[in-house]
Amino acid sequence: MKVYKFGGASVKDADAIRNIVNILNNDSENNVVVISALDKTTNKLEMLHKMYMSSDKNLNNKYNEIREFHFNIIDNLFDGCCSEVNLLIEEIFSNLKDKLSEEPNNNYDYEYDQIVSFGELLSTRIISSYLNKHKIKNLWVDIRNVIKTDDNYCQAEVDYDLSKGLAQQKLNFTGVNTYITQGFIASTTFGTTTTLGREGSDYTASVIASLIGAESVTIWKDVPGILNADPKKFNDTHVLSKISYKEAVELAYSGAKVIHPKTIKPLHNANINLYVKSFINPKVTGTIITHTDTMITSPVLIVKDNQILLSVSPKDISFVIDDRLNELISILDKYKIKANMIQSSAINFSVCIDTTYNVHDMINELSDMYNVKYNDNLILLTVRYYTDEILHRELSDKIIFMEQRTRSIARFVIR
Repeated sequence: MKVYKFGGASVKDADAIRNIVNILNNDSENNVVVISALDKTTNKLEMLHKMYMSSDKNLNNKYNEIREFHFNIIDNLFDGCCSEVNLLIEEIFSNLKDKLSEEPNNNYDYEYDQIVSFGELLSTRIISSYLNKHKIKNLWVDIRNVIKTDDNYCQAEVDYDLSKGLAQQKLNFTGVNTYITQGFIASTTFGTTTTLGREGSDYTASVIASLIGAESVTIWKDVPGILNADPKKFNDTHVLSKISYKEAVELAYSGAKVIHPKTIKPLHNANINLYVKSFINPKVTGTIITHTDTMITSPVLIVKDNQILLSVSPKDISFVIDDRLNELISILDKYKIKANMIQSSAINFSVCIDTTYNVHDMINELSDMYNVKYNDNLILLTVRYYTDEILHRELSDKIIFMEQRTRSIARFVIR
């Protein structure tokens, strides 16, 4: 019993979806297949949500763009002759259209979850139908009936006790050995749709694995495993063949895009191995994340784009650490913004954060109480197991806004 997760590049177009057939045809075991939204659909739905909240007159154009993209994929996969999947997708788009016709409420995160969640519903219906067409018998499952959460929209917390019973009931492999389901989305006990955080499909896969006691999780990517650096940005990269859960958490938190930061904990707790493999070359070993004492000995470089460096100081010159730190952290938490790097002095608090849709709302709130300055369009560079030679090579032509170093990790906010 395994859990497979396909996302990003592995479902970007019709050819990528066809490749899923090849992978599943070579595996006769029981599988739960977790699938993300197709290509950049989540980004497009985020834009649709923003337009919906602001009553943008171009809303219907964006809706039609998303609709046309999905029906083009269907035409390519089914040669224009599959009325069943067309009806399924028409129904989902009809539901989305109905949602967009309603007046939005003031809960921005709630409305985000109701709209952006449509991406995974669309992708899984298409892929489930395509697999059935190619004799890979599968059952489509709405993961919202399995994974239950609180109502912390955009960053919902899983109710493991309730979800475990539902998972064992609905994913019991009776009469079928393949389930197709969604990543990223879930629901409250009242059935209201929630999401587990941006790029949360990896996390969904690990949650399902822990709930059903799976043997392993495999994340299928367009790279041969977890590399020591992004090959699109650095030369001479190589695969890290085996790393520990702890190391994986550090890499993910620092911004490694291969796995979501929350993915590791459920697997560690249940002692389930995580594999990162290439969907282009499935026979390549890839990377295994497991209980191991094997240490990474070569430098690992991680780049996180679209960063903002925020510098805050109290207007009354009170001490940040003694008087204001909890308040500042709670404001970050209120807007669900993660601190990627923090530095403070007596009267100054600096934090490197992701650029999110609500970051300027947070800055405006902070500006009411604090002196606030910020720089945007920055990069967070993390170098694990750094050498002076590597730091000189990577930083010699960069402007450094903030830096931190420990014995094994060096981090720089740069332009």
